[in-house]
This record gives sequence, structure tokens and C-alpha cells, in this order.
Amino acid sequence: MTETIGSRETHPRAFPTLTSEQIERIRPLGKVRQVRAGEVLFQPGDVAIPFYVLLSGHMDIVQPSLEGERLIARHDPGEFTGEMTMLSGQRTLVFGRVTEAGEFLEVSNDNLRTLVARDSELSEILMRAFILRRVELIRHGWGNLAVLGSQHSARTLEIREFLSRNGYPYTFIDLDRDKGSQELLDRFQVSPAEIPVVVCNAGQHVLRSPTLQHLAGCLGFDIAANHAKDIRDVIVIGAGPAGLAAAVYAASEGLSVLVLDTLSPGGQAASSSKIENYLGFPTGVSGQELAGRATSQALKFGAQMMIARSVLGINCGRRPYKVKLESGEELATRTIVIATGAQYNKLSLPNLVQFEGNGVYYGATHMESQLCLDEEVAVVGGGNSAGQAAAFLAQTTKRVHMVVRSGGLSRTMSRYLIQRLEENPKVALHYNCEITGLAGGEHLERVTWRDRKTGAESEHPIRHLFLMTGASPRTEWLKGCLALDAKGFILTGHDLDNAGAVEGNPQWPLGRAPEMLETSLPGVYAVGDVRSGNVKRVASAVGEGAISIHFVHRALTEL
Repeated sequence: MTETIGSRETHPRAFPTLTSEQIERIRPLGKVRQVRAGEVLFQPGDVAIPFYVLLSGHMDIVQPSLEGERLIARHDPGEFTGEMTMLSGQRTLVFGRVTEAGEFLEVSNDNLRTLVARDSELSEILMRAFILRRVELIRHGWGNLAVLGSQHSARTLEIREFLSRNGYPYTFIDLDRDKGSQELLDRFQVSPAEIPVVVCNAGQHVLRSPTLQHLAGCLGFDIAANHAKDIRDVIVIGAGPAGLAAAVYAASEGLSVLVLDTLSPGGQAASSSKIENYLGFPTGVSGQELAGRATSQALKFGAQMMIARSVLGINCGRRPYKVKLESGEELATRTIVIATGAQYNKLSLPNLVQFEGNGVYYGATHMESQLCLDEEVAVVGGGNSAGQAAAFLAQTTKRVHMVVRSGGLSRTMSRYLIQRLEENPKVALHYNCEITGLAGGEHLERVTWRDRKTGAESEHPIRHLFLMTGASPRTEWLKGCLALDAKGFILTGHDLDNAGAVEGNPQWPLGRAPEMLETSLPGVYAVGDVRSGNVKRVASAVGEGAISIHFVHRALTEL
């Protein structure tokens, strides 16, 4: 146990020492606890553990691993425990073991939230430390679980992407390269058909080819479900930029808020390698980083999140509304903000599904880029997301072929991106072209595209294809409940005057006019890319999410 993720000497911002004055400000919210050497204050799997400030004595933060234990950090007097699980409500990843008797100031999880909300100086110190500690755990691959799988497995990629996008540290064991992997498989009695395997808590739980819902449950991503009978002020469906903005503003203004998402915070924006025209980030910010910061903000103010939970519908007849989950649960709420965004359309190719995750991808993040180092790749699409992906992949690949159906990019892509692509010798732009064929065995090996002007087809030895084509809202679950436009986007505000143009649309039921972002169901709002007439920009989605909470407050006064 010699490795650690740091200490105040090596990572002073992640492991700061509080001043006596700062500790005195915390003291009224806690109680002094006498601790003895060898005492374990918390262990992996515990939920809502207390926050400790060391007044005297010492403690080690230790994590179980497949090889035994690893020392994460050592705390001295003036230091404090915790990382992001303190605020997320998820299960803790580590042991807290006292190594020298002393006095610790113990603060309950609820009182910690109170402290973070009302003391700006301590909030900055604690939040920064919690985030940096989680970053170090991720960087080292030190979590309480290991993923055993193959780089060439779509299911393995799906699980790794899920963990990465949710900011969860884990160890990846590549069964194709790790010489000792067979010993691990034998140890846990795993057959080839059960791969990928997720080993939790150093072997306490072994999940064989788990669904994302099963994995999320094991990791405690759905802890908020323990309060399923509560009536929330607002439920936000979708954790993209619009949904996260709504959560931050709702929670910061004292509303009880629950955020639901089928995959992870960030939505479609999380697949963007770099967003360079978002206000306040002159050097750009990745979609995943932006989502991570927004999630931390929402948790800081007390928002709850349930991840890997699919919504099947809303009861449209009475209030409080009930959001129906795929699991059969129903969550009651006074208002709803729908921020489910839009999803990239899939190509009409008979064998597309065969290669999804095995050469065909719908996002270009660091993980996908590592799968195609020094190879030729293709990006399909002509919007900003496709342009950002092409520019990002060009940094590590041999060549990027950008396949665009239209004759140019000026109408669909920002000018700075067009210029960057045109000037990059590693990017080849193929206008008026469309993908017509995919070929390969277990993994994609060849891609065929056709020139739409000449009809000529050409086959290319490309093993990695990134699809970022036009998006659709996937709002089938709302038909008959909310008014939708002809393409399935949700009508809001004044646009509801034309709701009758689509057969089966419900009409606005109240005497007052609907608010700007209000749907045909009073107290239910649509924001971001799922809304009819939306502006497809991250900044506008964030703005709509924030504005929606102003209308939520008004709706709550009507009840």
C-alpha cells in the first residue's frame, strides 16, 4: 500500500488543510466524536455517510481491489474526508479507517449540503476538493469495480462509455491482451458467453454481461428511487444541457427536483469532443466536461438524479402528475420539464446494427478515439457536431473522410469549423455523397459511399465510422398526451395555436394563455432540442432550461 492519489504536499487543492477559523464555522453543524485506532467509520457500499473534519488523530482512506487493498490518501488534523459521492448520494467507494485515536468533527450528509449552500468560501474549497479527488480516481482507474472485456466487443464499449460518461472510476482488464485474465475468469467462474463481466467491491458482486439498468442499480445510481413516494416540485426528464440547467436553477431556488436520464448527464452534447463557441470558454470545453460541471452544480444545491431509468409516459389526466418508469414505478410531481433532446438518425442499412459498437459509433470522445489510432476513419454529417468530431479525430488518426450529403457546409456548420476542416490536410471532404454499404465480419472492415451526382460508388478500407446525421426527437411516448408538430417535436407557447394541424393533438385546456415554454399540458414544459422551433445550440438549450424554472414557480402558485 504505497501508491496514493495524493496528499496536501502533492495535491494541495485536492487535500487542503482548513484553518481554525474555517473549522469553527463548521462546528455548529456537527458534533465532536472520539475515535479509536483501527475504527472503520465508513466502507464501500455505504450511503449518505457523514463528513469528517479531523481535529486530532489520523486516518487512512483505503480501497479494496482484486489484489488486496490500495491506499488512496492519508488525512492529518485540519483535513477532511469525502469526494463526489458525498453530494450525489451514491454508494461510497472506499474505507475510512482511523490510524491514530483522536477527535473528529462529524457532520451529517444533510448538514453538509446546508454548509455548501450557505458558506461560499467553504463551498468552493469542499467542491473543488471533491471534484479533484474524483478526477484523480478516474485518472488512476481506481474505483470499486473492474470491467473484464474486449476492445472489440460492443457490449464492453457500451459499459465503459456508460461508466466514463457518468464519471465513475473503474479498472479495465482487456481480455485480449492481459495474460492473467483467464485466471480471473476462472476465479469468478465466468464462461465466454457471459463476457463482459463487471466485478464490484473486489469480488463481492459479479455481474455477467449486465444491462446498464442492472449496473446502475449495483452502483447506487438510483438511490433517489428510495424516495419514490415523495411528491416533487419538479421532475426534469433528460439530463442534457437544458435539463441540467433546469435542475441547477430549480435546486438553487429551493425546489425539490429529480432528474431522470436513460444513460448519463450531458445528452447529445456529451459526445462533442470540444465546443468552442460556448460563452465563457475561449479555449473550448468538451461536452463531457461541461456536463460534469453542471452535474456537480446541481448536486451541490440538492438536486437528485436517477440514471439509466427510462420514462414510458405521463398521466395526463390529473395533478399531481405521475411519471411512469419502465420499471413500473410511478413518480409524483407538481410540474415537469421535458428535456429529452434529439437523437442522431440511423442510416437505412440492413446490417447497421451488426456493427454498432464494433466500428460504428454515435459519439467521438477520447474513448472512441483510442480505438482508431493511426487509422483512416469516416464521419457522416454536415453539422457542428460532425465538424467537431472530424477536427478532434484528425489529431490522432491517419486520415478523416467527412461524408456530406449536401453540396457544402455553409448552411449547417459554423464558419470557424469549416475553415479549420478545409485547411487540415488530414481531413478529406466528400460532398454530395452518402453511405450505401458496410462490410466486415465481427468488426467493420469496409465502407462504401456513392456520389449522388454521378451515381459512382467507391469502397474504402475503413474500420471506424462515426454517424452524426440529422436528429429526431423520439417523442412517441408523448403522442396523445402533448401536442406535437408534424416531425414529432413538442409544441409550446404560441405555437399551440396551430396544434390542430396534426391529428390527435390535445388542445390547450385553460382560460389563460400558455407560457412561452409550456406545452399543451399546464405545468409541463419543453426545453432544448425536443421543443418545436428550437435553436440547435448548447447556449440556447441552457437558457431555455433556466427560463423554464421561472414558469415552474408560477405554475406552483396555481396549485
